[in-house]
Amino acid sequence: MKSFLDEVAARTPAPGGGAVAAMAAASAAALVSMVARFSSSDPVASAGDELRARLVQLATDDAEAYTAVLASRGDPRKEAMRVATEVPRAIAAAAAEVAALAHSLAATGNPRLLGDARVAELLAEAAGKAATVLVEINTTE
Repeated sequence: MKSFLDEVAARTPAPGGGAVAAMAAASAAALVSMVARFSSSDPVASAGDELRARLVQLATDDAEAYTAVLASRGDPRKEAMRVATEVPRAIAAAAAEVAALAHSLAATGNPRLLGDARVAELLAEAAGKAATVLVEINTTE
């Protein structure tokens, strides 16, 4: 975690907002898996694990996509921008899945972990909103 945050804080364009949104949603997915395991809900725990892995990959994909945009000009830049828009769109979709799982766990999971479920839900919602803002910005360039 520290090395990722150090990379974000460095004077480099990537990783940036998309990768941070993806990792925030991945953290929420990790909480979902934990709460699900304490709630004896193995299918939800597995879904959380899968989403976490997908979001970690999307964080890498986002950094690579943005780097490609910066390195391109002309027609290749249009394609690079299309890809750079699709990645945060995928982050937003995955974050919405995480938020839905967390919401369900908040209602039906182990009541001692209600706080963790709610944090997961709120964090995933915020990550999804952040990724959606990036999609909007990328489609106006």
